[in-house]
Parts: sequence; structure tokens; C-alpha cells
Amino acid sequence: MSANATAASPVRAGPREWLGLAVLTLPILLIAMDNTVLFLALPHISADLDASGVQMLWIQDVYGFVVAGFLITMGTLGDRIGRRRLLLIGAAAFGVASIVAAYSTSAEMLILTRALLGVAGATLAPSTLALIRNMFPDARQRTAAISILMTCFMLGATVGPVVGGALLEHFWWGSAFLIGAPVMVLTLVLGPVLLPEYRDPRGGRLDLFSVALSLAAILPVIYGIKEIAEDGLAAVPAALIVVGAVFAALFVRRQNRLAAPLLDLRLFRVRAFRGALGTLLAGQFIWGGVFLLLSQYVQLVLGESPIGTGLWLLPATIVMAAAALVVPGLAARHRPDLVIAGGLLVAAAGFVLLGLLDAGSGRGLLVAGMVLAFGGLAPLMLLTTDMVVASAPPEKAGSAAAMSETSSEFGIALGIAVLGSVGGAVYRAGLDGSLPAGLPERTVEAVRDSLVEAAAAAERLPGALGDQVLDVAREAFTGGLNATALTGAVLAVGVAAAVVRLLRGVRPAPEGQDEDAADRPDGVPAHN
Repeated sequence: MSANATAASPVRAGPREWLGLAVLTLPILLIAMDNTVLFLALPHISADLDASGVQMLWIQDVYGFVVAGFLITMGTLGDRIGRRRLLLIGAAAFGVASIVAAYSTSAEMLILTRALLGVAGATLAPSTLALIRNMFPDARQRTAAISILMTCFMLGATVGPVVGGALLEHFWWGSAFLIGAPVMVLTLVLGPVLLPEYRDPRGGRLDLFSVALSLAAILPVIYGIKEIAEDGLAAVPAALIVVGAVFAALFVRRQNRLAAPLLDLRLFRVRAFRGALGTLLAGQFIWGGVFLLLSQYVQLVLGESPIGTGLWLLPATIVMAAAALVVPGLAARHRPDLVIAGGLLVAAAGFVLLGLLDAGSGRGLLVAGMVLAFGGLAPLMLLTTDMVVASAPPEKAGSAAAMSETSSEFGIALGIAVLGSVGGAVYRAGLDGSLPAGLPERTVEAVRDSLVEAAAAAERLPGALGDQVLDVAREAFTGGLNATALTGAVLAVGVAAAVVRLLRGVRPAPEGQDEDAADRPDGVPAHN
């Protein structure tokens, strides 16, 4: 059969590949649930392990830091030793670390096991996306598969508080970690049967110095951004970001000199790759900044429990699940850049509705805004992830998937820092002149710090005064959410305009039907 015939008729995935996709959703569901379940378990962990405030922050954050740091390394490692092999190794390590975490006897032990969970977690997402790249050579099927995978992630994040609340009501906090063990056992049993193996036979050796440079570049930047998001601009986090940038420059310099680099920077020569990666980062920037304040609004202003918050998010998650069914067909019939831009305009309308919320708004406006915002961002999240993975040669699919995940991590962190700062500034401005006179200076400082601290400070004040302080703080916080949501609406419109320019004409091609060779790393089209 000729190459042209193969290009015209890519092999379509069969029942085994779709069953394999079901296996791949298992670890993704677990990772999403793990983050939200832990949030509910933190008060129980603090009481049982006598953890300090700093230790509690590390228990919560060390997983995300380690995942972000190791994504690039694990993506490339999967390309070289085999994506299925790395996925199964990561699943086994995640299961064992989950059991150890469940029975941790000290805060230090739990921090260490959470870090190990991060290393294991970093193997799962890149391996999963890379396997999908190879299992679904047909473009429309591949887009549908990625849509299903990302919908499962959102579903896991949404039902996590519900599952966690049920577990913590009947068992101890360790049960929140133990749910990982049976899921990973199932992955280990079914994976070798239903998942094929793919690797790059010419991958070369893993350069450990590049691994160290990538960690030195990513970890300080992520940590610095997070500290700025929580405490505002300060010398130490700013210096950490500069240090990370210096190591990033050294990392890039070394990759350009290696015959088998940890990250093939020639991928950035592909217009689809760099355009989709930038668009994904922008979308996650908007989503991360608004969603953080939105979840706090539901819990601290409307008074919903974490379980109730998860239930109120379900309609938006259902819309994302529907998008997983609709977006692939839309992208097949219409230009993907127009589908993404149209979705962003829908999301902008949702953000405008969220910008109209006030402390006394009913749930209808909230749900409508979330449904439009989540549903409108869905085409961006789904199609850009597909473009990033599909625009790389099959042997580089793990590296491309890792870059997709890393871009998402940076986008969310930047969104929380920048848009969170906008909300924080409006919140503090709303407090000026509105707080009752005569409050202790320590109480005023606590209220100005955050709505969480304001709620805690209000509990320590006598009845009516505490209620008055909390009402003022809630109203000011809602103003901050309004400003952030409206900023998100403006950004969404701007990104929509940029997408039409950046991704015009970009359409991820099926296997064997790719862009010109000159637009590929190594100058050759991608083939199995």
C-alpha cells in the first residue's frame, strides 16, 4: 500500500483500544480525586499528627511541586523505556506510596510519602496522553479519546469532596489515601492485557544533568509564583523566580548541544505545537485564577460544605462531559481555531454572569455562569491538548504530552498569582471604611489577609459584631470575585482573537498524514 493511501485511510481504533482507554482513565480519575479528597482530610491529619502550620502547607503542596518538576523527565523517560512500562511502574509506585501515606505516623513521614506520590504521579499523565497518541491514529477518534480522558479528570475533581466526605464520616483520614491502592491494582492487572507498548528505539540515554537542571528551573519558579499568590510580591519569591529563569537558560543551552536531549526543543519549530501550547497556557491562566475564587465563594460566602461545593459543580462537569461528545465532531466539520474561539466567547459570557454575583445572589446565576464558563473553555482544553500531542512525531509523544501538562501547571499557577492578586486588591479596597470601628488591630490585619482568616477572626468576636465583620468581608470578597471574573471575560475575548491568528489553518492530522517535512523536528514526517 502506498504512503498516500495510508495517509488517506488511517487505521481506526477498535474495541480493544477503547477498552484500553477505559484503563487509562483509572489513574487520571484517582489523581483528580486525590487532590480534592486531601483538602477535606487536612483538619483530621493536623489533629492526629500534631502537624504545624508550615508542615500542613507542605503536606498539601509538595505533591504538586514534585509533579510539576518531574513531568518533562518522565515524559521523555516514557519515550525511551516504553510508555506502558512507565505507566505501570508509576501505578505500582503510586499504590504503594498511597498505602504508606495512609499509615504515616508523623507529619514528616507524610510529607515524604506525598513527595513520592508526586514522583509517581508525574509518570501517569504524560504516559497516558502519549499512549492515546499511538492507540488512536485517526484524528477524530484521538480527539474524542482525549476529550473523554479530560472529562474524567474533571469528574474526579468534582466527586472527590463527595467521596472524601463519605469516607471521613465513617473511617479515619488514611482512608482518603487508601482508595488509590485498589485503583492502581486494577490498572496493573488490566494494563498489560489491553494497553500496547510504544517507545522510541533511537531515544538514547537519559541525561541526568539535564534532569537536575530541569528541576532547578521549574521548582523555584512554581514555588515563587505560589508564594506571591498567597502573600504578595516579596524579595525571596521574586529571587527564586529569577534563579529558576537562570537555570532554565542553562537547561535550554544544554539541550541544544546534546544529541539525545531530555527535551527536543526542535518541537517548538512546529507552528501547531507552539501555538497550541501557548493557547493552552492562556486558557489555564484564566481558568485557574477564576476557579480558585469561585470555589471559595461557594464555601465561604454561600456557606456550602466541601461536599455541597462538589455537588454544585456537577452541572458544569456534566456540560464538560457533553463537550467531550460534541467537540470532536465540531472540530472535524469546522476550523478548530474557530471552534476554540467560539467557545471562548461563550466562556466570556459565563464570566460576565459571575461578575454580576453578589452576596445575596441565588444559585441560578452561579450555576448558569459556571456552566457557560466551563463549557466554553472545554474546546480550548480539549483541542489544544490534542494539537500539542498530535503535532509531535510519535516517538516524541511523551515529551509533547509532558510539555502539555507542564504548560497547564504554569498557566494555573500564574492565573492564581495574577488574577488572585486582582481579587485580593479589590477585596482589601472593599474593606476600607466598611469594617466596624474599634476593632483590634490584629483582627483588622486578619480580616484584610483573606476571607478564610476573616471567618476565623469573626468567630472570636462577640455575636453581632462577628456577624457584621463577616458580612462586610463576604461582600468585599464577592467584589473581588466580580472583578476577577470580568477580567477573565476580557482575557477570554482577547485570547479568542489571538487563537484565530495563531492556530488558523492548524488541524491535527491523522497518523501518516502530517505537515510538511520541513515543519517537523528532524525534517521528516511522523510515521509509526
